[in-house]
Amino acid sequence: MAQINPSMLSADFARLADEAKAVQGADWLHVDVMDNHFVPNLTLGVPVVEALGRATDTPLDCHLMIEDPDRWAPAYVDAGAGSVTFHVEAAAAPVRLAREIRAKGARASMALRPATPIEPYEDLLPELDMLLVMTVEPGFGGQAFLDVMLPKIRRTRRLIERHGLSLWLQVDGGVSAETIERCAEAGADVFVAGSAVYGAEDPAAAVSALRELAERAAPPHATSR
Repeated sequence: MAQINPSMLSADFARLADEAKAVQGADWLHVDVMDNHFVPNLTLGVPVVEALGRATDTPLDCHLMIEDPDRWAPAYVDAGAGSVTFHVEAAAAPVRLAREIRAKGARASMALRPATPIEPYEDLLPELDMLLVMTVEPGFGGQAFLDVMLPKIRRTRRLIERHGLSLWLQVDGGVSAETIERCAEAGADVFVAGSAVYGAEDPAAAVSALRELAERAAPPHATSR
């Protein structure tokens, strides 16, 4: 079943509690944490995640675009995140970090920038609950979807199936009504959508419409995931 995670990066930061309520029916809220080092943007940190967690019943999916996630990622579990994503390009010990996130009770996820191939990390897949294939360069919302990532999504799905894993495959960047079907057909089942949701007149309806498009385009076997 397709999951839609609205990206709070496209929400009004002065009204995060209201913006969370505006997407009732979303599977997760995707919270982008940027440190102005790993990516050239600065967003929010642990205190805001804690506050957002108190303001919504929708679970939080924290995407850490930061240096030294080995040090900082566990604090986001303590802050209330149900899923924490670290970038493999920034992690010193990704297996140890994934195990620590899981041990604290959250889902462990690993992200790949567009130029980072999946194949060198095949052996890490059993340590993860989700893998995120970035479909734009991380750092800013509203970017155009990179179609060149579709073969990578397909290769990642084949690796997941080869190992018999129930690993979620997330895509983030430029996901919209125009691109989500291609992502679903390629094998993604978790979709981060920012401006496509928060730029809509009715964000909750946009979430439902995106989920319907993704489920219609997903390969037949995807329903068993």
